[in-house]
Amino acid sequence: MPVIDHDALRRHAIARTFFKPTTLLRAIQRLGFVQADPIRAPARAQDLILMHRVKDYRAGQLEARYSRLAVEEDCLVNYGFLPREMLALLHPRVARHAWDDAMNARAAEVLDFIRARGRTHPQEVLKAFSHGRVAGYWGGELNASTHLLDGMHYRGLLRVARRDSGTRVYEAIEHAAPDDSPEARHARAAALLDTVVALYAPLPSPSLGYLTSLLGYGAPHLKTEARNVLKQARTRWAHAKVDGEVWYWPADENPASRAHRADPHKLRFLAPFDPLVWDRRRFERLWGWAYRFEAYTPAAKRTMGHYALPMLWGDRMIGWANLRVEDGTLVPDLGFIDKRPRDAAFRTALDEAYHDMATFLGLAD
Repeated sequence: MPVIDHDALRRHAIARTFFKPTTLLRAIQRLGFVQADPIRAPARAQDLILMHRVKDYRAGQLEARYSRLAVEEDCLVNYGFLPREMLALLHPRVARHAWDDAMNARAAEVLDFIRARGRTHPQEVLKAFSHGRVAGYWGGELNASTHLLDGMHYRGLLRVARRDSGTRVYEAIEHAAPDDSPEARHARAAALLDTVVALYAPLPSPSLGYLTSLLGYGAPHLKTEARNVLKQARTRWAHAKVDGEVWYWPADENPASRAHRADPHKLRFLAPFDPLVWDRRRFERLWGWAYRFEAYTPAAKRTMGHYALPMLWGDRMIGWANLRVEDGTLVPDLGFIDKRPRDAAFRTALDEAYHDMATFLGLAD
């Protein structure tokens, strides 16, 4: 019988996440969630994730097509994009921090304003209201109206209708009241955790526990139910113990399947938040080295670079790449865990990866 070991788990992780490229909507539906990040180096994380899973995808297409897709910007374990049908599992969302009467009154006033206007740019709210300034998340100050809109979106009063040059344009939304019975709440939490497992599997047990806690961001009102689902992990998902650690994956999958083969000639540059990379614990278990995201690390203390993209060649993570565009040309800076491969197969794969990235960025059109 085939053995489930770290080699099998590695092949399984690669094969299940790099499915045959499909349409933009189908890719998001299959993934269940695409994490977003505003840094563009050389493209935003959501675009770097989708370039490997959407046929002929180009940077910026998600933002350009968003208003025509059954897709929402919202929170799951992080902030990102998810299929619209998932909103019924997440909303109405009870906020982690209750607003006082004054904030609730402000929100009601702004909500009436947006309902009357329809799709509304934040600048229109800023012109109509004088809410002052508030402390920012990372220091400094934010306009209080911008902060309020963000909170209203999180609480399910608003949705992102589109983006104008990266800025969210909002419209009012109402969510149907869900069945709030204990059984229905448990089923909603279970469905959300099924989505998380399907996105990041195979998962070591500590990572599944961590993701369950992160689900408190997107579904804070289902935290107790999510913890109860986690207690049933061994009966809900397939699992095996590998080197003393329990790993989980969807019940209808088999990590030991001989069908799980990585293309030995394919090299990919992966976003720091790609499903294959996101779980740093799993990354180290499967590839034997620690990847670090250092965009917010002081430059003098960085070991890999500002926005290092792990390089997957076949089924090996051989190092990382920092990519930038200068005068319309892709400029790479590569780092390797071991020595840089010198064979012709690697040079060919690297050239093809550069070409794919340039095409994705619109440099080779």
